[in-house]
Amino acid sequence: MTDAPKTLNGPMIEPKSGEVRQLVVLLHGYGSDGNDLIGLAPFWHDHMPDALFIAPNAPERCDINPMGFQWFPLDVDKELSRLEGAPGARAALDLFLETLWRETGLGPAQTVLLGFSQGAMMALDVGLRLKTQPIAIIAFSGALIGPDDVAREIGSRPPVCLVHGSADPVVPVVSSEMAAEQLQNLGVRVAKQIEPGVGHTITPEGLGFALAFLREAVAGVSEVH
Repeated sequence: MTDAPKTLNGPMIEPKSGEVRQLVVLLHGYGSDGNDLIGLAPFWHDHMPDALFIAPNAPERCDINPMGFQWFPLDVDKELSRLEGAPGARAALDLFLETLWRETGLGPAQTVLLGFSQGAMMALDVGLRLKTQPIAIIAFSGALIGPDDVAREIGSRPPVCLVHGSADPVVPVVSSEMAAEQLQNLGVRVAKQIEPGVGHTITPEGLGFALAFLREAVAGVSEVH
């Protein structure tokens, strides 16, 4: 018998307009917490005044930093640890999203998934399996976990933004380069920015690129509706 997924929670910032019409879910990296990525909300607040920003803490305390959290443990074989750890984290995120949608009366079609590093991996992992297409997925310094599994289980094809530093020593830039090719082969529209000389971080330039992508994605959704 498998363990029930854990209930996630974390900081949130209410919409500037006072009315929740969109959701931006921010997924932090390994060893961090929701307070880290909720700091990105002010960057988008003026551009998405109807968005509720929420940054859940990952389901497990971090193995190497008990003050932080992890979506899954990291072993020497990082690819194997991702494959083994993603399903449990996916279940926790699915439960979190289902609860969020029920409480707000919204759904995937009004949701943006954004993540950094391990959180970026989970944004892609969960977002691409949603049967209803989310507004967009934004992945900073991430990777596509189990691309063959994703190809078999893909539920929708939201636009995806990949931003990665060329000098990233933690998650090599080739991870996003490979993800872009794999996603495009699946018919997913990908916007990619590789930042020369940048390490494992989110830069103002990367945020600007992601914002331009997001504004286009939101406009596209508005035109459809």
